Amino acid sequence: MQSVDVAIIGGGMVGLAVACGLQGSGLRVAVLEQRVPEPLAADAPPALRVSAINAASEALLTRLGVWSDVIAGRASCYHGMEVWDRDSFGRITFDGRSLGYSHLGYIIENAAIHSALWQKAQRDPDITLLAPAELQQVAWGENEVFLSLKEGAMLTARLVVGADGANSWLRDKADIPLTFWDYRHHALVATVRTEEAHGAVARQAFHGDGILAFLPLADPHCCSIVWSLAPQEAERMQQADDETFNRALNIAFDNRLGLCRVEGERQTFPLTGRYARRFAASRLALVGDAAHTIHPLAGQGVNLGFMDAAGLVGELRRLQRQGKDIGQYLYLRRYERSRKHSAALMLAGMQGFHDLFAGANPAKKLLRDIGLKLADTLPGVKPRLIRQAMGLSDLPEWLR
Repeated sequence: MQSVDVAIIGGGMVGLAVACGLQGSGLRVAVLEQRVPEPLAADAPPALRVSAINAASEALLTRLGVWSDVIAGRASCYHGMEVWDRDSFGRITFDGRSLGYSHLGYIIENAAIHSALWQKAQRDPDITLLAPAELQQVAWGENEVFLSLKEGAMLTARLVVGADGANSWLRDKADIPLTFWDYRHHALVATVRTEEAHGAVARQAFHGDGILAFLPLADPHCCSIVWSLAPQEAERMQQADDETFNRALNIAFDNRLGLCRVEGERQTFPLTGRYARRFAASRLALVGDAAHTIHPLAGQGVNLGFMDAAGLVGELRRLQRQGKDIGQYLYLRRYERSRKHSAALMLAGMQGFHDLFAGANPAKKLLRDIGLKLADTLPGVKPRLIRQAMGLSDLPEWLR
């Protein structure tokens, strides 16, 4: 029977950020992950799953001591954004430098971030990585949680952190209700090669039946795309031959970067919004996708998860310094209130944005085009939007 202070279920990016953030706090941490990550090959083609890392997440990863390792690979810094409504006058552009920022964020392969955090956790003597490890049973006691693994081992912890993804096993076992809704879209992800250089600008086009994002990669002529489409159309585009796919892609993107062609495989996954009714309970805290999932149209999902990690780390370190019980719900409620508020605001904002840009209703199209035009021209609007997108208004105290 191994005994730790904090057991983190799920060794993804957010779970590992919690573990690394507790380094030096005096808390013993165990991370349980079902799969051992494969080493990241420097010459491998760009991975399909990438994240747009904003300034807040950059601050966290820097504080954790992994940022230099993350951007040493194939991270792509972007300093501009362009959003438009196809076949209309609605358009807004952002130039970070004109707003006083050297950059707006980075597009980074998830595997690169995960690899840097995993290696950091491996080097920390206070962190035990258990992989492969899968939970079989969990029992909540008054002072500790008892965990049984399918591999036969047993573990006790004063606090269990659920970082086990959107279909969280731990959240289910804790009987935490979940509000969820189907966006009625699937996301198609792929890597494309562009005729013209992307110029370190992230671009997003709205059209009647979907949303298409081009995220600039390290290669100046390569972008990762996230194409949100109706399920049947997403499946058709996934199975289409390259010529048919490229033609549809160029039409949807208005040929903004010249002729584009897909490279490698295409994958699709359904888009579902989720919001746990509780982010904490006695001896339990939820972070990342286990607590919430949002539409990827603003690329904020992983950033929201990283701020969960930052918020929980700050709270646990404070409780440990004050000699308080880190697993008591009375104390975890402060984390819960803060993060539920941030997640609710983001979910509501994304839902409103999604609803406004869905469909080709002429009145709605005129409304959103006028909105984009006003946001692009009214003084003071862009700085507020950029600050929100960069996460600078959501930083926990210890990261400011």
